[in-house]
Amino acid sequence: MKLWGGRFTKPTNELVDEYTASIFFDKKLAKYDIQGSLAHVAMLKECEIIPAEDADLIAEGLKKVAAKIESGVAELSAENEDIHMNVEKLLIEEIGPVGGKLHTGRSRNDQVALDMRLYLREALVDLMDLLVKLQESLTNQAKQNLDTVMPGYTHLQRAQPVLFGHHMMAYAFMFQRDIERLIDSYKRVNKSPLGAGALAGTTFPIDRMYVAERLGFDGICENSLDAVSDRDFVVEFLANASLVSTHLSRLCEEIVQWSSAEFNFIELDDAFSTGSSMMPQKKNPDVAELVRGKTGRVYGHLIGMLTTLKGLPLAYNKDMQEDKEGMFDTVETLKGALALFAPMMETMEVKKESMYNAVRQDFSNATDLADYLVEKGMPFRESHAVVGQAVLYCINHNKYLLDMSLEEFQTFSNLVEEDIFAKLTPETVVNARNVAGGTAKNRVEEQIDTITNLLNDSKLWITNQVQILNNIS
Repeated sequence: MKLWGGRFTKPTNELVDEYTASIFFDKKLAKYDIQGSLAHVAMLKECEIIPAEDADLIAEGLKKVAAKIESGVAELSAENEDIHMNVEKLLIEEIGPVGGKLHTGRSRNDQVALDMRLYLREALVDLMDLLVKLQESLTNQAKQNLDTVMPGYTHLQRAQPVLFGHHMMAYAFMFQRDIERLIDSYKRVNKSPLGAGALAGTTFPIDRMYVAERLGFDGICENSLDAVSDRDFVVEFLANASLVSTHLSRLCEEIVQWSSAEFNFIELDDAFSTGSSMMPQKKNPDVAELVRGKTGRVYGHLIGMLTTLKGLPLAYNKDMQEDKEGMFDTVETLKGALALFAPMMETMEVKKESMYNAVRQDFSNATDLADYLVEKGMPFRESHAVVGQAVLYCINHNKYLLDMSLEEFQTFSNLVEEDIFAKLTPETVVNARNVAGGTAKNRVEEQIDTITNLLNDSKLWITNQVQILNNIS
């Protein structure tokens, strides 16, 4: 008999058991299910809802069940549907009928919502720690490349030269926003739904705050209907994860481009590259390509979750069983990508000379020629046209701006003087962008300092949360 089978006259069809069972994937929640159950039974004891000796026996039994599940000794079956029923069945087998008292005052509806929150908040801390490590690797590359000039692009066309360190810091700030979003979302994950029952609460005189505090939550979900049907926290996580994936994918695209022979800006370490089964010369950026590819997988889980929720009436519906696999897979997908990315970026060789040569063979200093003429008194719109004509002249004569003689410059404007040659060197062009957030060396150093301070704040937040989670009994 099922634990809920009292009003049924026949067993469920085997196909129904197999189709509706979630144990195949929600077994990931075993640790959290038992963690929540230990807090729940402690509250039942504290509120004298069940005898103290029964509560103590249940607690000891739960710890034994946890050990058996962790060691793989316990058998989890589809017949028992989900991790909650499997744990309860194992508990009753361990300590006898008194194990049935564990479910007093709760439902699987509030129980699963609790387990998912316990799982997700731990996953969020792990992901933030990995994001911090990635930021550190980007910041280290920036520090090592404060004099490395590279072409900056718009429309994938060379636009203006920038420091490679500046480029790395752009991604560091992207991932900083990701961390801030995850921290902000954590407070909405960190609420306890336990005590909401199936949908309307319970007749037992439970203490919801006791359980919430014991589990390290900031508070409780205030409405029982909302508590069991809310999956906003899952959607928000999947949306935030999608942005993390977007940022990773953009960086992957640049890594793939930069490591090609056409760019030749970087070389990935052999430990983060693969070869070809046919072409012996190949060194492929497969890690970056696969992380880029898995972005669609993360997006898909977000759309799937939104679609599942969009037509559901209050409160719990079986459709919501679809809330877990996408969340689990997104966590594992991001963890895998981030764990690889930090060391891949840290060990990446930056080909400084190749980048510098590229900057000297383009017209990315054209804006500086226009600005130079403006400083000499020419209106910008006029200087824009003059420089455009100079660029066209260079293209027709197979040369770049710095290849022109002073006499050639002066055919376009007699405002040009000998100082133009120093004005148009890549180093001068870069350091001329001496505004907050700009690519001048001292401004990039400021950005590194800013990120370093933010990283220290993130590390402190993570350390505090880890301590709270580790102190949960």
